[in-house]
Amino acid sequence: MKFFKQIFLVLVMMLCSNLVSAQKQKTIEKVLIKTNIYCNHCAKCETCGEKFQKVLLREKGIQMVTVDEKEMTIEVVYNTKKTDLTKVKTAITKLGYDADDMLADAVAYEGLDNCCKK
Repeated sequence: MKFFKQIFLVLVMMLCSNLVSAQKQKTIEKVLIKTNIYCNHCAKCETCGEKFQKVLLREKGIQMVTVDEKEMTIEVVYNTKKTDLTKVKTAITKLGYDADDMLADAVAYEGLDNCCKK
């Protein structure tokens, strides 16, 4: 009987271990968002480039932002427990840039430097 109790305890511990690991969901997500960048220096631009780093990094959950003006993409690393992809894209559109299928906010777009517009 003692042997069966030990086996039962081992099985319970394995089951609990699997449940705990299943609850630990991936909390850091890295996404590549397609955008429209019309100049070759947006990431370094005094007005536009700072927005990507200063404004987006202030958004709750966003941890890292990398702009690639040649590929016209913005790579964002964010914490899924604090934000979601829709909020990340919305934050980008509020800067005046498209974010995949979401169009740039018209007022924010007008505030960009002329070199950064179409």
